[in-house]
Amino acid sequence: MRATTMLLQTLREAPGDAEAISHQLLARAGFLRRLASGIYSYPPLGFRVLRRLEEIIREEHARIGAEELLLPALHPREVWRASGRDVTMDEVLMRVSARGGDFVLGPTHEEVVTALVDEQVSSYRELPRLVYQIQTKFRDEARPRFGLLRTREFIMKDAYSFDASADGMRATYRAFYDAYCRIFDRCGLPYTPVEALSGAIGGDVNHEFMVPSPIGEDRFASCTACDYAANLEAAETGAPAAPAGASDEGLVEHHTPDAPGIDAVVEHFADRGLTAAGMLKCIAAVDDDGAPVVLLVPGDREARLEGGLRVFDDADFEAHPSLVKGYIGPMGLRERGVRVVADPLVAAGGPWATGANRFEHHVTGATLGRDFDVDEWRSVAVAREADPCPRCGAPLDIVQAVEAGHTFQLGTVYSAGAPGATFVDEDGVEQVMWTGSYGIGVGRLMAVIAESHHDEHGLAWPAEVAPFAVHLLSLGAQRNPEVAERADALHDALVAAGVEVLYDDRDASPGVKFADADLLGIPTQVAIGGKGLARGVAERKDRASGERDEIPLEDVVASLTGRS
Repeated sequence: MRATTMLLQTLREAPGDAEAISHQLLARAGFLRRLASGIYSYPPLGFRVLRRLEEIIREEHARIGAEELLLPALHPREVWRASGRDVTMDEVLMRVSARGGDFVLGPTHEEVVTALVDEQVSSYRELPRLVYQIQTKFRDEARPRFGLLRTREFIMKDAYSFDASADGMRATYRAFYDAYCRIFDRCGLPYTPVEALSGAIGGDVNHEFMVPSPIGEDRFASCTACDYAANLEAAETGAPAAPAGASDEGLVEHHTPDAPGIDAVVEHFADRGLTAAGMLKCIAAVDDDGAPVVLLVPGDREARLEGGLRVFDDADFEAHPSLVKGYIGPMGLRERGVRVVADPLVAAGGPWATGANRFEHHVTGATLGRDFDVDEWRSVAVAREADPCPRCGAPLDIVQAVEAGHTFQLGTVYSAGAPGATFVDEDGVEQVMWTGSYGIGVGRLMAVIAESHHDEHGLAWPAEVAPFAVHLLSLGAQRNPEVAERADALHDALVAAGVEVLYDDRDASPGVKFADADLLGIPTQVAIGGKGLARGVAERKDRASGERDEIPLEDVVASLTGRS
């Protein structure tokens, strides 16, 4: 491909809205162009990278027996109402009114693919079924940012599995998990699979494949000694090394006007040396059954809400007047029918300062076992650096990262409910299918790779995903016809040998060409110039390492193809 015939424009400066380095470099190098907020076009260079990524994905999915299909992007609204996700995903759904009814632009396809498989599979003999698609998806992001990392329209690979049993689902999940590892290995990514929450997709067991990044919108806890890793939303911590000893301090109530929060209480008790770590934070929540729950964590910690818990709103506080907003304490909650769930850190601390369950009042000296009890001990405090690992007790690291892929064991979330998917087992009994869902944002993956593979000069693509294998530069060809002749001949010879080449045949200075070559990040650069011709050599540069050498002109094709 000649640069003079390619739709390609590089930029010296990044667009003003480009915050992430991947966005800056992909835009400057001509791999993407913004049409509107969160909506991008892929010029030829970007499109070639997308196709490389799709080839890797297709090869690894074929390796585990997954079949490719294509599902509609436009879904009748009734499909989403039936599963209830028109409510749980309400904030991101893009709705379309058209002749024939109301529709949704699909952000994901669990409902649609489940209905399709249920229609076509009826017997256990036809299971398992593994299918996937590469499809444009839509989500009404409130704040698109970081280029391809958070968009409104995006290209996604989503796969789905259907099995006859829970064991079958787990085996299929492992096959996809391993395929994802191979995909990210081939993309040259330093990824970590981490345990995560399922969110609006549903199911129980799931993993995010995280890549460290300074602009990552996720963080995960990673053990320094074992293989434990989990998103902070799901990360647990081990029990503290030593529980607190008994205390003779009594429970004392204090008037604390205008002090409904931790900081205000700490300021109020400044003369006592109270810190946030000495406060007991009480978070009121509602469980799946609508019953009140209070979570206890030290005052310098945030709490994780999981298992369907929802934080109290004003209506909940009105319905439960014994839980005084801003002044909740754990004393007497059992007697009021409130379940108390506490992090193990609570057992290692105290006596505590906490709410008195009375407006503008707090207590000091609250002691576990004497003044309050706990119904359930669970790791609910958000993990932080150096907390003990829940498996081995070694310190945890907290890593900022971006998500490259997500896999889910859905179980029977969609097959037992709406839309439903059943089969007849070997005994003639109708059973529900066990399902899984597996996603990779293809455009997002391009950005994640760019975040990991660049330097101060530009991109440095791994060989398997690069748009071309070789970037051929003719230097000073306008002044030296022999340079143009030899560069043209080398281009044709490389193409004939099956090497994909971007040939910079523009009328531009060597400085401009070298700068653009580093910006575009094609793995191998080969330069033909007058000085090299005089010595019968071409100059080669490895983009990633910066190493340079010279190759005799007659050996260039053999050297680049590995053929003698």
